[in-house]
Order: sequence, then C-alpha cells, then structure tokens
Amino acid sequence: MINKKVTGVEEALKGVQNNMALMLGGFGLSGIPENAIAQLVKLGVKGLTCISNNAGVDDFGLGLLLQKRQIKKMVSSYVGENDEFERQMLSGELDVELIPQGTLAERCRAAQAGFPAIYTPAGYGTEVAIGKETREFDGKMYVLEHAFKADFAFVKAWKGDAAGNLIFKGTARNFNPVMCGAAKITVAEVEELVPLGSLDPNQIHIPGIFVQRIFQGKHYEKRIEQRTVRQKELKS
Repeated sequence: MINKKVTGVEEALKGVQNNMALMLGGFGLSGIPENAIAQLVKLGVKGLTCISNNAGVDDFGLGLLLQKRQIKKMVSSYVGENDEFERQMLSGELDVELIPQGTLAERCRAAQAGFPAIYTPAGYGTEVAIGKETREFDGKMYVLEHAFKADFAFVKAWKGDAAGNLIFKGTARNFNPVMCGAAKITVAEVEELVPLGSLDPNQIHIPGIFVQRIFQGKHYEKRIEQRTVRQKELKS
C-alpha cells in the first residue's frame, strides 16, 4: 500500500507557487485546513486564486491571506463575516466570483469525478447565467457550469492513515470531501494520524486514492465565528 504520509506541513506544501489555483475546505471556520493556511502565509506566495465557501474572518482562516494581499481572486458563495474581504471586493482590489453554494459544491464534485462540466438550474434567468450556455431538459432550463481546475486542494479531516483514507467529524464534513481528488494534488491535514488498518472501512468517508499527501496537524484553534450564549438566569 502506498505511504502518503509526509513529515509535516512544510513538506506537504512543496510545489506551491505564485499564481496557482487552490481549493480550501471548510464552511465558515468549521473544518478549515488551519495548518496549510498558516504555511501559505509563511511562504508568502502571491496572486492566488482561492476556491472556498468563504474567506473566514479578518484575523483567521483565509482572512490571514487577504490581510497579506496574497489572494488575487476569490471563488466563493458567501462574503461572510470578513470585513476585509468585503472591502477589497467593493474597492476592486480583489476579483470575486460569487457562485450559488450548491453550484460551488457540484463544480468541486465534477472535478473530483472527472466530469468537465455540469448542468444546473441554479442561477438561470439571473446574472449568474450571463454569457453561459443554457439548455432545456424536460421543459426546464439549465445553465452549463464548468468543473474547477485547481493545482492543490487543502482539506482538514478528523482521522486519517498513511494511505490517505479519511474520516471527517461533524460539520467538518462540508466542502472537504468534495474537494478531495478535485485538484492535481490533494493535501489532507488530520487531527489524528493512525496506523494502517486502524480505521474501520465502513466508517471511511474518503478513500486514500483521492489523497496524495497527508500529515498530522498541530495547535488547532477551532474558532467559532459568532458565539451566542444564553444569559445566566438570576435566582430570586
């Protein structure tokens, strides 16, 4: 069995260069590849096209890359809670392609499956469909959307083994699975890297064939975008 384990994030990101297209898993701050993002900041690569549901917050997640002006284009479905993302988009400093969330997921899935494009009803008759091919199926109109083409996909999983088999936990099972295998190289960072044969095959979400490099991450913060708690009730 092929051993895809690398020593750490430095080796995992070898080959990342300026002007590449990168996929980054996660939804908000849930399940984001924190170690990979921190290493991208450290490498100082510029002109990146980042394909991700959103850009995190100002001081965490992809917001760290935005602060350093490392991202040239964001392909996402939500501006989110990131004020710097919004500012750069409105000022024209950042090229932004906003996509319906389901379409974003399916364009990842198409790339993962090797399909060049998909037809979707989402966005037909709106600005989303301007300049795109449309076609009628069974009396309903659809828009042609092309699969993504990315150089690297960075995903975060709960557990994995040296063969690249992955298990995601809770809401981290969002855009991470559909980005595995959707780029030329998929890099998985995991909280727990276990020996081969330790994972129950029935529990594996993504088989190792979709992963080229895997490493155990460190120092996960797992922040929450907006924490809402109930005020303590005062006893009379």
